Amino acid sequence: MAQGGDPELEELRRRRLRQLQDEQMGGAGQAQAYAAQQAEAQRREAERAEILRRILSPEARERLGRIRLAKPDIAASIEQQLISLAASGRLQRQVDDATLRSLLERMMPEKRDITITRR
Repeated sequence: MAQGGDPELEELRRRRLRQLQDEQMGGAGQAQAYAAQQAEAQRREAERAEILRRILSPEARERLGRIRLAKPDIAASIEQQLISLAASGRLQRQVDDATLRSLLERMMPEKRDITITRR
């Protein structure tokens, strides 16, 4: 090998090593940001569960849990509505099962009757 090529090769190796180290540091930063996002999401979910635990009676909480299994989008909508009512101070007492049922009846879409006629 020529003597003139060695410094160039060494410089290329150093640049590549620096580039790889920068990428690893960037990946570690992304992992930390992801972990921070996960921790924040868990904190918000725990806060939400605590608010619901305070404003719902045990029977209503159980009913909402069953609804969450069957229709998660409707359960999330009901939860959000209850939390906003509690935050605005419009809930005077704990929400019991009958109150939750009436709220659900207003939220649930109308059932369509489907009739099949055979010829």
